[in-house]
Amino acid sequence: MKSSRPGIWAQIPKPFFKAIIPPFVLLQVIFLANLSYLYGTQYRSAHRYDSFHVLYVDYDGGVVGQSLLGAYNILKGNDFPTLIEHPVSDYPTPHDVRQAVCKGHFWAAAYTSPNASSRLEAALSDEKTALSYNNSDAMGYVWNGARYSAFSMGAIYSSLQSLIQVTRVVYNELNGTSAAGWIDSSKPAIVRALLNPISATEINIKPTTQGARVLYNTVSMVMPILPQFFYMMALNGISTGFQLFTKLKPQTIGQMRIGISLLYTFIAALCMSGYIWAFQEDWNLSGAQFVLTWVTNWLLMHINFLIMEVATAFIPLPFLPFFVLTWIILNVSSTIAPFELSPGFYRWGYSLPAHEAYQVLVQIWTGGCDNQLYRALPILFSWWVASLAAAIFAVHHRCASAVKEERAAGVSNSTREEASTHDTLCVSSSNALDEPKAPATE
Repeated sequence: MKSSRPGIWAQIPKPFFKAIIPPFVLLQVIFLANLSYLYGTQYRSAHRYDSFHVLYVDYDGGVVGQSLLGAYNILKGNDFPTLIEHPVSDYPTPHDVRQAVCKGHFWAAAYTSPNASSRLEAALSDEKTALSYNNSDAMGYVWNGARYSAFSMGAIYSSLQSLIQVTRVVYNELNGTSAAGWIDSSKPAIVRALLNPISATEINIKPTTQGARVLYNTVSMVMPILPQFFYMMALNGISTGFQLFTKLKPQTIGQMRIGISLLYTFIAALCMSGYIWAFQEDWNLSGAQFVLTWVTNWLLMHINFLIMEVATAFIPLPFLPFFVLTWIILNVSSTIAPFELSPGFYRWGYSLPAHEAYQVLVQIWTGGCDNQLYRALPILFSWWVASLAAAIFAVHHRCASAVKEERAAGVSNSTREEASTHDTLCVSSSNALDEPKAPATE
């Protein structure tokens, strides 16, 4: 016996399915577009390593310097940083080389030490000299471990290590084979110098080896945005519940919300700086660097708070998550990797606040290296001024909209009350007409 009860699908109104199709499609498109944009920053990034420029200065002028250039010619390609040679007159000392990397003119630097070739030749000729020979004095290299630490380690540091190893091989081809014929092979120190003639001294401007380093330019760039959105939604809901937008003047509400935003972002920036500090391990940053990190995060968070103020005032609530997701992805994409590794299109990210804030943070953490303040501060303060002006307008718009909605609700309630009164009178009149009349008495 078949049940007369309608099926599951038959019980659901057809307009329901039409209503869920737009968000179904829109969500797929939004996530596809955002994640494609994010993944695009890393597309064929390993084939753009030649965009990293590495300074080279030959203080030796001998076979060691020739070996290094020979090694670079072997390794040269789009998957290896570009070595740019400068004369000694441009960088007279290794300290000048370090400063060039510190200032951000180059991602790294390699140099040969003065008289490296003659010291090596002397070590191969004399046992006493060989005993005191230090192969790491032959070359040196400089890099900054705090500048996009994951990429610096993977692309810069590993490439420099490869360059040193191949330099050793090239030296053996140029000079080692012939030297093996005339050295005193009965002397272990001389043989050791021949087998391992060249190494290098490392200068890491800011060693950054803690595990949390991979989060500084990725997940940490989400935090200045997401909490501002959540708190803004709570603030708007509470303000609406207390009818502040209709009871107070826009100037009063604006002053109140600016004060709240400054206090909230001040505490939020302190918390963010605090957990970075708590997990810094052996990074050894100073108290002054902590305060500067706090102030930078505060500025970035306040910019995003003002942006959320504007967004929640003008974007309908169902579409707000789409905006927030897109804003997060755009900002994280601008900090997740150096622009040298991304397609040229992504360089518009220089204008985003997260990218410039991260540049300021790197400068703080490295003690003044990679100075980008000439660009970062004007961009950040431009965002702050523009967002503040837009937020003031947004508060006026929010108040005007609330008053308009209240008036519309009042008219609607009045109409309903009049209609209800009219219906009551009609029913009363109808009942009066329908009542039977009492018979007249004589």
